[in-house]
Amino acid sequence: MELLDRYLQAVKKHLPWERQDDILAELRANLESQLEDREAEVGRPLTTAEAEAWLKEIGPPMQMAARYQPQQYLIGPAVFPMYWYVLRLACGWALVIYSIVSAVQILSESTLGWGSVLAAILRMPWLLISTAAWITLVFAALEFMYSRYPQNFPIVTRHFGDWSPATLPPLDKRAAQGMKPRSYAKAVAEVVFGFIFLAWLLLIPNHPYVIWGPGANYLQSSPFALTPVWVQFYWWVVGLNIVQLGWRCADLLSGAWQRPRPMQQIAIKLMGLVPLVVLLSAQDQLFLRLKHPALDESRYGETLIATNHGIHYALLIVSTIVTLQLVWEIGQMGINAYRKRIGATQ
Repeated sequence: MELLDRYLQAVKKHLPWERQDDILAELRANLESQLEDREAEVGRPLTTAEAEAWLKEIGPPMQMAARYQPQQYLIGPAVFPMYWYVLRLACGWALVIYSIVSAVQILSESTLGWGSVLAAILRMPWLLISTAAWITLVFAALEFMYSRYPQNFPIVTRHFGDWSPATLPPLDKRAAQGMKPRSYAKAVAEVVFGFIFLAWLLLIPNHPYVIWGPGANYLQSSPFALTPVWVQFYWWVVGLNIVQLGWRCADLLSGAWQRPRPMQQIAIKLMGLVPLVVLLSAQDQLFLRLKHPALDESRYGETLIATNHGIHYALLIVSTIVTLQLVWEIGQMGINAYRKRIGATQ
């Protein structure tokens, strides 16, 4: 039943992450058994309205997940699910906002100092600790008041009482598709298109119109030209694609094409940072130069400086986003591996 799958998906978000899979499997078996008993009583499958009424009797996902949380002493079970949800949300947004503000401050400096970047990174743990401390303090006070004067805090009761299964979010289709192995046709298509893309890349030096299109004529007549750092960037991109294509061919020949290896994907993304680092390490942050400096310096000099600075700042932002995404994926992979190891020992 899709409604039950949506319910379990919502419950999973609030379960202890190291035991999510085991708890969810046990809970699914129990709920499916209850559903079968309910359908046996009426002699037919439940309608959508009846299924929603049944799930409402069971309780909202956050309350259901609270039964599997470890015993809480500072914050009780009535408030803890809400506290845990707000804590994760606040820490996540605090980290995002802090990263954006720090990036703007660093980019506004006259010269890029890696010391400033390192200092911003080292301040992140203290930001998360202080955010968590304030959230915990607020909810501890709420727990203290609620335990003594529950009639004055209807929001806690209403948070659960007014819940409706109709408000459950739809199933995450990407997660569902991610569990399915790739088909052989898809693996072959990836290799074929990989060779086509590599051939297209190799055409660029002698036939720049394949990437610039009509803009190639403009570049020839433009007073600006690309600096040598773009040549290094180009060959790093070519090398990265060759490595990725080689791995795909090896997987196809060895029969490992059904499920891509996570470490292989992480390695590809790590290597994908190298071309960005090559560009960021350009001498004097020069990405464009004047073809005829003696003739065009007075006319295009300021435009050249502004353009080079703009490219540099854009690369910094892109590199920051890509790095944060990579750190997030590595963290998720580590959590999943730890969860499987814990499950195997139980």
